[in-house]
Amino acid sequence: MSISYELSGRTRQKQRTRSALVAAARDLVTRGQTPTVDAAAATASISRTTAYRYFPNQRALLVAAHPEIEASSLLPEAAPSDVAARLDAVVMAFLHLIVDTEAQQRTMLRLSLDPDPGNRSELPLRKGRAIGWIGEALSPLRGVMSERDLRRLIFAIRSAAGIEALVWLTDIAGLSRKDAVQLMRWSAGALLRSALADAGVVGHQVRPPRRAKASSRRRSSS
Repeated sequence: MSISYELSGRTRQKQRTRSALVAAARDLVTRGQTPTVDAAAATASISRTTAYRYFPNQRALLVAAHPEIEASSLLPEAAPSDVAARLDAVVMAFLHLIVDTEAQQRTMLRLSLDPDPGNRSELPLRKGRAIGWIGEALSPLRGVMSERDLRRLIFAIRSAAGIEALVWLTDIAGLSRKDAVQLMRWSAGALLRSALADAGVVGHQVRPPRRAKASSRRRSSS
């Protein structure tokens, strides 16, 4: 359905209808099904004709049914300054999110394997939000290691922790979800320790850089 249709006339009713279809699709996914527009319409007690006005095909419905993660950060409010503790907090929050929405994550992973690049570009799994979250956790390393090495570390951690790794560890390696999460957590920490060793950093007590304004105040008062 076009956005202009949603925004024209009786917008609240249309939003409720759309939300009902999305909720129905998510419910079907959690039951282990890959919902069609027809199935979502039947579950939501909405006519097929109406449903197709909102979602012209199954793909559009599945993308809409993916959990919306608007958080710009996964760090706790009182974020630790130690880089290892920061990374562990973010990785665990990310992994709990993946496990809690595993059915939807698996559906999106399947869609991301579409051979047509045009069909993959707008998928939530392709937005790179996890890269941003991990990058924020590792921000104290800026200036400690090169941007190239830091980016490589971020990518390495993301490749070791996420729905892709969870699928392999549970479906192929046969681990329980609890053990899979702990292994991904360990892998992230091991990658960080290796990168710190390569950079010649002793220990993990790498603090965030001080703000320039605060530094200038200290210099002027000395």
